[in-house]
Amino acid sequence: MSRHDPLENPAPLIRRVYAYIAYRIGDGADAEDVTSDVFERALRYRKSYDAARGAPLPWLLGIARRCIGDLGRGMPPVFELEDDERAAPGDVASEAVQRLSLSAAVRRLDDRSQDLLALRFGADLSARQIGEVLGLQTNAVEVALHRTLARLRSDLERDDQGESLRVTPAPDILD
Repeated sequence: MSRHDPLENPAPLIRRVYAYIAYRIGDGADAEDVTSDVFERALRYRKSYDAARGAPLPWLLGIARRCIGDLGRGMPPVFELEDDERAAPGDVASEAVQRLSLSAAVRRLDDRSQDLLALRFGADLSARQIGEVLGLQTNAVEVALHRTLARLRSDLERDDQGESLRVTPAPDILD
């Protein structure tokens, strides 16, 4: 086991772990609390960290995934926009409504797809790094991300057409 200290430069790690957690459970005090829990656990178990098995960030994100799982919750509840709440293109509120629509569409995805998106866009990890966190081959991560983004695009297109269809998870190669 390597004696490298995984927390020797904590600032960038804290930012990326917080971004991942906020992407999964929402921004604010809850995300801050979970981030604190992650780093408390990391401090407690830092002697068990093995640099030969990977970089500190995937190790910390693995702890974060367990902390989120311990909460028994994912992202906040889904809400749907009514037809009269949708903004017309070019409307001042259009960008805000697009963000809300995207947020709702992400929350309709299954937990594994949400986790992939949080790792990719929240923690800003590459497919290779996501593979390290999840114990998967890079190619499997790329395929799963592609399928997740396709499901998300499809759901958003249905939203644009005013349909209120739910996304049902496609069989995933990650199982």
